[in-house]
Amino acid sequence: MKALVLAVFAAAFVYRLFLNRLSARSMRNPMPANVADVYDENAYRKWKSYKTERLRFDVLTESVTFVVELLLLLFNVHAAFAALFPAGWFFQAFAVVLLESLAGLLLLPLSYYDTMHIEEKYGFNRSTRKTFAADQAKEFLISLLVMTGIAGILGFLHLWLGDRLIAVFALVMFLLVLLISFLYPYFSRIFNRFTDLEDGELKEKLTALLTKHGFQVRAIQVMDASRRTSRSNAYFTGFGKTKTIVLYDTLVEAMTPDEICAVFAHEMGHGLHRDTLKNQALSVVQITVLAVMAWLVVRTDAFFTGFGFSSVNYGFALFLISTGFSLISPLWGLLTGWRSRLAEYAADAQAVEEGYGDTLIAALKKLARENLSDLSPSPLLVKLEYSHPTLSQRICAIEKRTRGTA
Repeated sequence: MKALVLAVFAAAFVYRLFLNRLSARSMRNPMPANVADVYDENAYRKWKSYKTERLRFDVLTESVTFVVELLLLLFNVHAAFAALFPAGWFFQAFAVVLLESLAGLLLLPLSYYDTMHIEEKYGFNRSTRKTFAADQAKEFLISLLVMTGIAGILGFLHLWLGDRLIAVFALVMFLLVLLISFLYPYFSRIFNRFTDLEDGELKEKLTALLTKHGFQVRAIQVMDASRRTSRSNAYFTGFGKTKTIVLYDTLVEAMTPDEICAVFAHEMGHGLHRDTLKNQALSVVQITVLAVMAWLVVRTDAFFTGFGFSSVNYGFALFLISTGFSLISPLWGLLTGWRSRLAEYAADAQAVEEGYGDTLIAALKKLARENLSDLSPSPLLVKLEYSHPTLSQRICAIEKRTRGTA
């Protein structure tokens, strides 16, 4: 079993390198005519430089991660580290989760270089060293708590239910996902500050859109994204009466009220089409697959004895489940990416129906320019990796829809 796990782990690494290579080859693709005005000559050179540096850095990060994890697996470090902890199943699981978290800290210098050098070099980073350090500490603690909790749930249900754990584990994990989604507006305040959107033209237009479709939201807020990045975004978050519209302050600063309304009308389209609910339905399928994999892993002692454990370790089981899912993630990505891209087209169509077709095109071009987006990626890469259609594809669909509604 050890050889099988290592083979799957290596195959996942090779697949990620393949995607990186595919992205690099995309840089040779000609620019579609309808997005040729996004970059001028200087901006295009900047994009190519950023893309090249980004791809090389990603290969380095993937390679270091692979080598670190491979060494941990080859030399049974997980079991040796767990032996330093009390014998109870929970402590043993926590030991493995802690080791994986500590191993992740080895990537901190790379993460620092990414944020403070590459992103800084191309004008994206606005984080200070203090903000970076605080974010890393918070992410470490949150990840450790969540993964320990999941390992604890898996262990408790397996010891209680044995082979019958599949359905219950899937249900509990789905409820946990819903809980995290529900609490996300509160968790996000750990990292950012939120203020209510000031009264004025923008707020009036956004409120009019909401009222037109019977939407009720708790608030329209502006997030201080500029503390960390110059990138722009907007999104809905929360459920029911806790639903909130969040605008990055970078978006508010960079775009006109009409452009922001166009972006918002797109996001509202996701709400009208119940895309969050549809995504939850896909989550049920994914979680069920993961629950079946969990059942197969914890009932097979060889998965653990091959790596130096004397019995099942539920923390290591999570690592094995994640590794196993990498086998089917390309196929899963084809399905979820296809559905997500369809949802993006439909959300764009909603913005057109609200009268913001041309304005949305202008806003999307501005976002692409500011974020140094790839405007001509490989069609295969889009199918395998992209949750959104390309900018060119979106503009074609918006223009076709605009002509149809004219």
